[in-house]
Amino acid sequence: MHQTSSSATREANHQRRWAILAILGIAQLMVVLDATVVNIALPSAQRALHFSNADRQWIITAYSLAFGSLLLLGGKLGDLLGRKWTFVGGLLGFALASAVGGAARSFLMLAAARTFQGAFGALLAPAALALLSVTFTEPAERNKAFGIYGAIAGSGASVGLLLGGVLTQYLDWRWCLYVNLFFGAVAVAGTVHLLRDSRPSHRPRLDLPGVVSVSAGLFGLVFGFSHAQTASWSSPVTIAMLAAGAALLALFAVIERHAAQPLLPLRVLADRNRAASFMSVGIAAAAMFGVFLFLTYYLQSQRGYSPVRTGLAFLPMTAVVMASAVLGTTYLRGRFGPRALTVLGMALGAAGMGWLTRLGLHTSYATGILPPLMVMAVGIGLVFSSGMFGATLGVADEEAGVASATVNASQQVGGALGTALLSTLAASAASGFVHSHLSSAHPSPPLLAAAAVHGYTVGFAVAAGIFIVGALAGLLFEGRARVQGEAREPVAAMH
Repeated sequence: MHQTSSSATREANHQRRWAILAILGIAQLMVVLDATVVNIALPSAQRALHFSNADRQWIITAYSLAFGSLLLLGGKLGDLLGRKWTFVGGLLGFALASAVGGAARSFLMLAAARTFQGAFGALLAPAALALLSVTFTEPAERNKAFGIYGAIAGSGASVGLLLGGVLTQYLDWRWCLYVNLFFGAVAVAGTVHLLRDSRPSHRPRLDLPGVVSVSAGLFGLVFGFSHAQTASWSSPVTIAMLAAGAALLALFAVIERHAAQPLLPLRVLADRNRAASFMSVGIAAAAMFGVFLFLTYYLQSQRGYSPVRTGLAFLPMTAVVMASAVLGTTYLRGRFGPRALTVLGMALGAAGMGWLTRLGLHTSYATGILPPLMVMAVGIGLVFSSGMFGATLGVADEEAGVASATVNASQQVGGALGTALLSTLAASAASGFVHSHLSSAHPSPPLLAAAAVHGYTVGFAVAAGIFIVGALAGLLFEGRARVQGEAREPVAAMH
């Protein structure tokens, strides 16, 4: 294939930049919504394939483990081999794995398909964000593009709930996986037609010790968090995996400091605002998963909502996240700087979660659920759009993939930690509530329902605390730089 020069490639992609954004947005949506679209399908899949409640968690965990542990490798491969074809390979593999999962005839077949989905997602997600970073270089347009992309990242989970509900209720749970064939086909066709690729003139060697240590370290963390959710935080396996994950990531930092051609150059993390962006995305992901996890259970189990009605309940939140994200990067970030957006977004997230702690067995959706969701949606839109923007700002072209992979890894690890922590605390609170109110040998259904809601409110309270930690971290670590000053960085860094 004829290889264009780097400047000619950038110019060709710049002319088609908005169409390219649409394609990258479709791919990002496919990856983000896949977490929740499958959640909705799980009860039906469990009945069809006859697997246990203990096995059910592995359908989620298999995806998370592969995706989270291979992200940095996927980002680096995009930098080394060319992002266009890495992106296309990721799309094709993700779609094929989805088709296998949809056709699964056993638990093992479905779990294997989810594992390969995660592995190919780790190829395409960082490549998509890196392509966006190097395609939009003009400050005002870059702000708008990252606002849209951040909106998709922040709202994809709620879109997945609605789509999963519609597909499960009106077609079949298998279509929650088959639908990725349509997303993948559109994205592949658009990418091949629109995008030009350029590879680095010098291809460095892959840092294999770095790959092994960081992949194993991230695997240990995600597995440890997931195991804590199904077992306990005091389980020897949980403790061993978390300790091993932390030790391997510390070893990775040592390896990268001395490697001639590191997988993750430490200068990518050295920028204060970029490091703060990674942290804010991880913290927000840890907190926001409480919304989708507990409110989905509450609406379906306590209020009797159908899957479709549950998805529709989150739809206004999706719209507000998207509006907030675009407004944040196109207008507010330039006027007030990243610190203000991060702190305000985290504070609004905490306020929304705090409001949800008042949830009761018969809380009205219109007055007790929708308003806090709207408050939280504004905050999530601000944090995710600003975080995605800052994570790749000023990074040299040849390192955009690994920077993109790092912010994706922050979101994935944060989500895994949040899901495990909040689920464990909610379950413990519900159990304690039952024991403290038990008046007979067996708890009554009303008592179990009240205990479940109590557990959810404890989870919301902890999530509010996580958002508060994020606001304090933004005050301490985020810089005051504004977009007008930041905009000079990418130009200086490009080659």
